[in-house]
Order: sequence, then structure tokens, then C-alpha cells
Amino acid sequence: MFRTHGPRRLLVTALAAGLLATTACTPGEQAAPLASPGVEASGEVELWHFFTDREANAIAEIVKDFEAKHPKVKVTVKGGQDDTKMLQAIGAGQGPDVGLSYSTDIVGKFCSSGAWTDLTPYLQRDGIDLKRYPEVIRSYTEFRGKRCAMPFLADVYGLYYNKKIFAEAGVAGPPKTLAELTELAKKLTVRKPDGTIERAGFLPSFGFYENSPSHLAPTVGANWLNADGTSAIGSDPKWQELIRWQKDLVDWYGYDKLEKFRAGLGDEWSADNAFHKGKVAMNVDGEWRMAFLRDQAKDVSFGVAPLPVADPARYGGGYVTGNVIGVSRTAKNNEAAWALVRFLTTETAAIVKLSNGIRNVPSTTDALTSTELVVDPEFQVFLDIFAHPATVTTPPSAIGAAYQEELSGFLQSYQAGTTTDLAGGLAKVDQQINNLVKLAG
Repeated sequence: MFRTHGPRRLLVTALAAGLLATTACTPGEQAAPLASPGVEASGEVELWHFFTDREANAIAEIVKDFEAKHPKVKVTVKGGQDDTKMLQAIGAGQGPDVGLSYSTDIVGKFCSSGAWTDLTPYLQRDGIDLKRYPEVIRSYTEFRGKRCAMPFLADVYGLYYNKKIFAEAGVAGPPKTLAELTELAKKLTVRKPDGTIERAGFLPSFGFYENSPSHLAPTVGANWLNADGTSAIGSDPKWQELIRWQKDLVDWYGYDKLEKFRAGLGDEWSADNAFHKGKVAMNVDGEWRMAFLRDQAKDVSFGVAPLPVADPARYGGGYVTGNVIGVSRTAKNNEAAWALVRFLTTETAAIVKLSNGIRNVPSTTDALTSTELVVDPEFQVFLDIFAHPATVTTPPSAIGAAYQEELSGFLQSYQAGTTTDLAGGLAKVDQQINNLVKLAG
């Protein structure tokens, strides 16, 4: 299966951001024709997406539904395509008619460069009510007034915990604060006689699976960007609060011991995932992990909860991102491309079917309340996090995810102890990000 999240996603989206510089339209060039009223979609359209295996099958099924509703349109589907491939193709004047991206962080670049077409004329022509989408979703599908993307499905992050391990240790429930998480992480950790880690109560290292600063920032309410698009990381004391908490736990384990332990863990997207194998008692992950557990680790008894927070008043919220879809500026069939995007992102039955098949969170209010949506107690937890007023996403930027990548690079050295000046290091991160913002105009 191919899903790209966390640190690997940040690296890929940063590379993709660089490629986007080649896709911008030249002066006087029109990226796409305006939407024409009364035009019936027909012809061929090509869709690229990143899913494989079980999730790709769900895409194939929903495309059949689209073709049944639009019999004059034939869709060619190419799975396993990442953003870098797509953007290289667009830069070469080729690529798909419709692209599905795994990263909301790239939307600022998609919109500002013109790689994806502004969908506003189509939305206005077809009377699409954007208030059907929660505000946090609307925020990550447009940039500076240009809506070049539509939300496909949403991803919500929470804390997974192993119920068997909890029960054996006499732990009644998941932690609600970072202090409680620290206490439980130590209580549930098992070490061998030589001090090496046999099981981690919680593996705090940045770079491990979904432990990225973007996913953990909501635990303290840290801000990424100022209103003018410059970096707020160095000036927001919440970042230092989060990083010091994480570093203290890393030091308790011992950085070298953590790295040795990590080296023996399975790949995040395989059946050997560390949580699947009981090698970690608690883990940060998205709602999709439930489907993988039930498919690959049926014997694991797990629970899910909101991420622990520094301030108990914020408990229940978290981080949301998702997949975004748009019409390429190189699309050869704009009307058919828009028809496909509209079907996948605005029709309740299609959104619900996709959610049930892929097990991501629906992106519209009516799909969220549909009686056809399969909701078990665990999935409900993610729906509640999604609806919580403290839930946030990362802000769009003209430099894509590069501001997150800059911070992630510093955190790798700080947690290893090779860099010790936290305030000074974050100030340098600000400077690096601001230089990139300036270059991007």
C-alpha cells in the first residue's frame, strides 16, 4: 500500500514544491478555460491517485459509479502516483486531467503557481455550497482567495493504545495530559536486563511513524505562521514547551537506546507495524490505522482517544489534514475533469461510500450525519475530534510544506543532542523559513 504521511510526506512535498516552480503560467497564458454553462461532460479523463491495494479498489469502485452516472465519460485511473511524479508531468505539459494529492500542505503552491486550475467559476456556475464543508477543511483547500482544490476525505489524528497492555498494568484508560502520557510511557516500558528497550510505553522520537511536529503541535496549541506568512515558531513559547517535553522523555529512554529500538521495528505500512506487534503500548496515528489493524492484526485489542494535551481545557481536539483533488492546468478535458471532481467531493452517497471503503473521515456535514456511514465506537472518537473546536490544521503557504521541513530538520538534531540551543535553533528556523517566503514573493 502507498500512503505518505508524517516526515516522509514532508520531504516529498518539499521536493514537490520545488518542482512547482516550473509549472507556473507564463504572462498572458490562460491556465484553463472558464466554465461554460450547459456543457455536458463527455470524452476521456485521466485520474492519478496515490492509493494502492485495498484503498485503490475503493477508488476503482467509485469511478464505476461515476461512469454509470456519466455514461459519456470514460475514466482512466492510474494508482500509486505521488505528488512528485504528478508535478513533473504537469511541468512537462503532460500529466493527468485530475490529480489526487495526499498533502494539504502543498495547496498553497498548487494555487499560487497555477499547477491546478482555479475552480471558482465551476463552483459558482454549479451552485456548490462551500458551507457544507467544516471551516477547517475550507481553510486547507484555498490559498489567498484562490480555490484550486476540493477536499476528498479528511484524516484525523488521535492516540491508539493497547488495551491488553493497559489491563495487565492496571491502567484504567488513556492519558489526557502530556504529564499523564509521560507517566504512562514510563510505567508501560519494558527494558531488558542490559537496559535496552523491549517495549516502549510511548516512543517519543520525532521522525517515528506519525510523530511529526504538525501532528503534535495541537497538544500545546503552537502556532506555525504569522498573519503575513512569516514564521511564528521562534516567537511562540508553546513550541519550546512541546519540544522540552519531548526531549525530556527522549532523554529518559536514552537517545541511543531509542534509535537501536527503532531500528528493529517494522515498516509503518506493513503488518509488522510496531503497534500491531505490541512493541509500543501507545502510538499517534490517523483513523485509517483501524482498518489496517482489523485487516493485519485482528488479535490486537485496541482503543483510541484524543491526543493528550498540556492544557486540559483543550482536550478533545487534535490535528486534521486530508487528501485534496484538483483539475490540472494541463487537463485536456476540463468539463469531464470537473464533473469527476464534483462527483467525488460533493455527492453525499459517493463521499460516504469512499469513507466506508477507505475508512477516512467524510468531508461534508451531510456525509458525516448520513445513516449509511459505518460508525463504530472507535471511528466515532475520530468524528468527535474532527468536530471539536480546538482541532486545527497546518496553514497553507506559498512555500508548501517547507516551513514544516525546516523545523523537522532542526528537531532531528536537537533530540539527538547534537544541537543544544533550543531558542537559538528555533530563531534560525524562523530565518530560514522567512528567506524561503521572501523568495516565493
